[in-house]
Amino acid sequence: MTSTRTAPAVRAENSASARWITVQFVLAGIVWGSSFLFMKVSLTGISPAQVAWTRILLGALTLGALVLLRREHLSRSLRVWAHLLVLGLTFCVIPFLLFSWAQQHVSSGVASIFNATTPIMTAVMAWLVFRVERLKALQVAGIGVGILGVIVIIAPWQGIAFDGSLVAELAILGATASYGFSFAYMRRFVSNTGMSALAFTFGYIAMAGAVMALLTPFLVLTPVRLDASIIVSLVLLGCLGTGIAYVWNQNTVRAWGPTRASTVTYITPVVGVILGILILGETISWNEPVGALVVFLGILLAQDRLRRRPRS
Repeated sequence: MTSTRTAPAVRAENSASARWITVQFVLAGIVWGSSFLFMKVSLTGISPAQVAWTRILLGALTLGALVLLRREHLSRSLRVWAHLLVLGLTFCVIPFLLFSWAQQHVSSGVASIFNATTPIMTAVMAWLVFRVERLKALQVAGIGVGILGVIVIIAPWQGIAFDGSLVAELAILGATASYGFSFAYMRRFVSNTGMSALAFTFGYIAMAGAVMALLTPFLVLTPVRLDASIIVSLVLLGCLGTGIAYVWNQNTVRAWGPTRASTVTYITPVVGVILGILILGETISWNEPVGALVVFLGILLAQDRLRRRPRS
């Protein structure tokens, strides 16, 4: 049977698909930028471990329901599930615990600004750890510029006090390094599993949920205080931020590649800072947005986006 689709129809379909990927990219950035607000509100009634536990379990249940409704195919390969377990730990369990703990000591806006270092961490992991990218001298310089931006945000000239705030900032950098590891790991080991974006995302979040379920007696059996704002924040953080948004991100990774997809963190600090100021009454110092801009410059250099390209 021959296809009746014309070239203009195919181009229109591809254009619509590209626009939908862009929409998913932006929506994921907005949702993840809002997640810092949701975590901050949730921490007023439950512990950091309970925040991470709840968001992972809700995310896994949400995606599991979608997988069942759509009758998605799941891999039967133990090797694939072993890789999904690694991603569950590095893309969910470790960074979620670190972010939740850190936000006891830093504002949601600052946490969202530090989250913007994820593309820098991705470039480092892809270059030094997994050797899936070869960086030019200018790209290596971009990593250095990104590190300089982090230093500006920390503002060591104000004096280094090894208190909860500094340790929290280092914990967030540990979380973004874990994200960077995960993006590079995906590219190195699980670029083609045969599963859809939804099934793949469910796979590693389900593995994260299994890990958190095993850790329940050690992490989350502590008193809680719930009210409407905390419950709503947890539901949005889990079902949307750890569920649907991860599918959007996986679609973007498949369409654009992990390095470009990680630039979703251009959006998250803007959303996080605005919500922190408007809803939580937070304030920021001049060095924090300036440092963020330096980090963004480093990201552009590290991803070789400032090189002048010849006209076609």
